Amino acid sequence: MLNLFHENEFVFNVLFEGVSEGVIVVDENQTIVASNSAAEEMFGYTKNEIQNQHLDILIPTNFRAGHGAHFNSFYKKSSARKMGQNSELFGAHKTGNNFPVEVGLNPFIIDKKKYVMSIVINVSARKKSEAKIMELNALLEGKISERTIELNNTVANLKHEIEKRVKAETKLRKALKKEKELNELKTKFLSLVSHEFKTPLSGMLNAAVLVGKYKKTEMQENREKHLLTIKNKVHYLDGILNDFLSVERLESGKVKYKFSSFKLSKVVNEVIYNANLMLKNGQHIMYPKNIDNLDLYQDERILELILSNILNNAIKYSPENTKIDFKINPSSDSIVFEIKDQGIGIPPKDQKYIFNRYFRAENALTNQGTGIGLNIIKSHLESLGGTIKFRSIFNEGSTFIVELPIINKK
Repeated sequence: MLNLFHENEFVFNVLFEGVSEGVIVVDENQTIVASNSAAEEMFGYTKNEIQNQHLDILIPTNFRAGHGAHFNSFYKKSSARKMGQNSELFGAHKTGNNFPVEVGLNPFIIDKKKYVMSIVINVSARKKSEAKIMELNALLEGKISERTIELNNTVANLKHEIEKRVKAETKLRKALKKEKELNELKTKFLSLVSHEFKTPLSGMLNAAVLVGKYKKTEMQENREKHLLTIKNKVHYLDGILNDFLSVERLESGKVKYKFSSFKLSKVVNEVIYNANLMLKNGQHIMYPKNIDNLDLYQDERILELILSNILNNAIKYSPENTKIDFKINPSSDSIVFEIKDQGIGIPPKDQKYIFNRYFRAENALTNQGTGIGLNIIKSHLESLGGTIKFRSIFNEGSTFIVELPIINKK
C-alpha cells in the first residue's frame, strides 16, 4: 500500500504540501504511509525516517498505552472528528521533547483500503501566549483585588469618618438647640419671676403700711384683714419657690420618692380642705364618693401635690357660682382621678402646649401663675408610672384625668 502513495507521490505532494499544518497518514495498523514536510519538520524527522514507522514514534511514551484502543474505536466508526476535545494532546519530537498539539482526524478509502489522515497543529506558541495571558490576568486580578481592598478600606474609613462627623454635627445641633431652649426658658423665667414676685411683694408692702396705720383697738378688724393679705401673699410666694425647686430637683434627678401605704380618703380630705379656703363666692366642690376603704401604695406627698395643683387650677380659672366635680374611679390595679370645672377652658391652638414648662394659655395670662405646675405634675406622674390627659372646650370648662397604679412597683 505504501507503493500506492509512492506511485501517486506527485498528487499527494500537491495536496499535502499546500497545507501549512502537519499531515500524517496511517493505515489500519497505525503505520505511517505518508507525511508532508510540515509534519516532518514539526516532529524532527526526515521523510525516510518517518515513513513506514509505527505511529507510536510521534506519541509521548506515557500516552502510548491507551492510544491503540482509541485508534481502533475511531477506525471502526469512520467519521471525521477532532481529537482530545476534553483533554490536552502532546506530540513527541525526535529529540525526546514533548509539545502540545491539536489533531483533526479524517478517514478516507483508496482501493477499498481505509486510511486515517491526521491534521496536526503545533500549539506551543499559542499555549505560551495563553499561559502568558493567564499569568497577566492573574497578576491583573491580583492588582485589581488589592486595589479593591484598598478602595473598600478607603470607603469604609470615609464612611466611618462621615458617621463620626454626622454624629458630632447632630450632637452639636442638639446642644445648640438645647442652649437656645435654655436661653428661652431663662428669659421666660426671669420675666416670670419679675412679674410673679413683684405683684405679691407690692401687695405685701401696701398691706404692711396699712397695718401700721391701724393701731387702735377698734381698728383690729382692718389689721387682721391686711395681715391675712400678707399671709396669703407669703403663702403664694412660698408655692412659687417650691415649684421652682421642684423643677430643679426633677431636672437633676434628685427627687426621691417615699412610697408607703395610706388611706386615699386622708389625702383627698386634706386636698379639699385646703382648696375650700380658696373658693370664690358661690363655688363648691362635689366630693368624691365611696373612697373610705381605698388604700394606695404610692408617694402620699406627691399625690397630694398633684391633686391640689389640678383642683386649685379649677378654682382659679372658674368664675363664681360654679361647681367643680371631683370623681375617683378605682379598678383592680389602678385608680383614676377626674376633676371637671366650668371655667374658661383652653383655646384649641394652645392645648398641645399645655404641659410645656412656663407655657400659659392665651386666656389665662391675666391670672397669676407660673406655667410650670402642669409640667411638674406630668413629670412626677411619668416617674410614678402614671398618666395625665385632659378634655377642654373653650369658654365651657376643662376636665383633667389622672391615672395612677394602686401599688407602685418601682
